[in-house]
Amino acid sequence: MTKQISVLSLFTGVGGLDYGFEAAGFETRVALEWDNQCCESLRASRDWPVIEANLLETPTKEILKMGGLRAGSVDMLIGGPPCQPFSKSGWWKSGDSLRLDDPRASTLSGYLRVLEEARPRAFLLENVEGLAFGGKDEGLRLLLAAIKRINETTGTNYCPVVITLNAADFGVPQTRNRVFVIGARDGTVFVPPVPTHHDPEDVSLIGESWMTAWDAIGGMKEPKDDNLRLTGKWADLLPSIPEGMNYLWHTDRMGGVPLFGWRRRYWNFLLKLAKNRPAWTIQAQPGPATGPFHWENRRLSSDELARLQTFPKDLRITGKRIEVQRQVGNAVPSLLAEVLAREIRRQFFDSPLTGVPILSVKRRARRPAAEPVAAVPAKFLTLAGTHVAHPGTGKGYLYEVDTQFEEA
Repeated sequence: MTKQISVLSLFTGVGGLDYGFEAAGFETRVALEWDNQCCESLRASRDWPVIEANLLETPTKEILKMGGLRAGSVDMLIGGPPCQPFSKSGWWKSGDSLRLDDPRASTLSGYLRVLEEARPRAFLLENVEGLAFGGKDEGLRLLLAAIKRINETTGTNYCPVVITLNAADFGVPQTRNRVFVIGARDGTVFVPPVPTHHDPEDVSLIGESWMTAWDAIGGMKEPKDDNLRLTGKWADLLPSIPEGMNYLWHTDRMGGVPLFGWRRRYWNFLLKLAKNRPAWTIQAQPGPATGPFHWENRRLSSDELARLQTFPKDLRITGKRIEVQRQVGNAVPSLLAEVLAREIRRQFFDSPLTGVPILSVKRRARRPAAEPVAAVPAKFLTLAGTHVAHPGTGKGYLYEVDTQFEEA
């Protein structure tokens, strides 16, 4: 019988990390999440004890008591503090983000408080890639310094390892980069898992190529939901963009009509899935023209979103479609969590598992050809012409405004 390993889960969200750890034989003994819709989804899917509260206002003793745990007895602490303060998108828009000045960054302190007071055998903290960006990594440096202090004051010996993983490299049909900080109380140093899949365009690598969006959602029944139809100013332009492309197709550097300046929009503007590639990162708060969209020129259904995130098929994610996407888009792909959990189980708990991960995606055969591309509707042709390219990474429109002001 598979040994159950106890988990204390913070910032649980809809449970992306937890379902991966569950697949690897871990048991969520208590989950803390402040968002009501996420809590409703957790309760509808599992019978885990759920604390619906703000971590910063919830004593560690209360969390341990709810899970039938005590300080020092917790096997695993997991959690992904809200990532907005470290998101790359803020830099694209304005050249920087609030980062540690953002009040949401205090969630790092909440996680560290529980780590210090619960003293689990091991921990995993997940965040966006921006947490570890060079020159913008003050949040990560604060985290590592705090763990060093915890070791000095409690006698623990956590030796945190910081790794950045692309979910697609481990069989997830979605490219999604995430940072993980992982450590064990006894000082065991975590060795990152070896990728099992690779970008098919990298001819230097051998083995399995990335799983694709078609592998995950191809052949699913067409959803009967009018809410999936695109609306808004740009809705009629999407059919004129080929699979796997975005608005950049309609710039002077690609094959469409030059309607936009190069990189003047964020990457996921009019972004469309391709059957032969993984999905791009699922967005939590998409606008009317924010992809990725289905290759049939519509929004993705709730079931399709869950499949691309490799969630277990027995989940019930509650709320309207926009609420479902918010919950799913904020989550860690569960298969990636399972891969890490299996390695943690083997390296920290001397309890390895055999066989392929439970949440693995199966390769589908007979992938259809790409969908035909429509002509650009006449109403957009007035935009055709010469457009100025984006000034550069991290500069954005505010940079241009400042520059123009200085020149004046």
